[in-house]
Amino acid sequence: MTATVRPFVTTDKKACLLLFDSNVPRYFDASERVDFAGFLDNPDGAYFVIEQDGKICGCGGFVKETRGQARFTWGMVDNARHGSGLGRMLADYRLQAIKASGDFEEAELFTTPQVAPFFTKFGFETVDIETDGFAPGMDKVQMVCPLVSAASEWP
Repeated sequence: MTATVRPFVTTDKKACLLLFDSNVPRYFDASERVDFAGFLDNPDGAYFVIEQDGKICGCGGFVKETRGQARFTWGMVDNARHGSGLGRMLADYRLQAIKASGDFEEAELFTTPQVAPFFTKFGFETVDIETDGFAPGMDKVQMVCPLVSAASEWP
């Protein structure tokens, strides 16, 4: 059951929307689905999928932001596969791609309080929390990771 990461193609959209649906309401609010679907029509930056046994079971990417930092975009793993190491694989893949580009000194992401501890394992630190930032009852946590000092700390 080897998992591989490859670039997203437009025919992956339906599978990625199913991943999103599997994570509602615990990790995403249903109201965010329209934004995600629109993103998939024309992804900004680099976007990837994880395939395992011929099935897409994760997706996520990154984009260059106005301050020049790399920001993680729409990362998720099939809810039934949480805890399998796929989320770690996706986060590590994105960080390695960001670092390999040589274009960034910092990575940034927005997540929920329940997921934030996962990203601390990669050197991300919380810099802001916006109450109800994603939806009512779903706070938005902004986290950053300085790439120069964090590279040696990645698992």
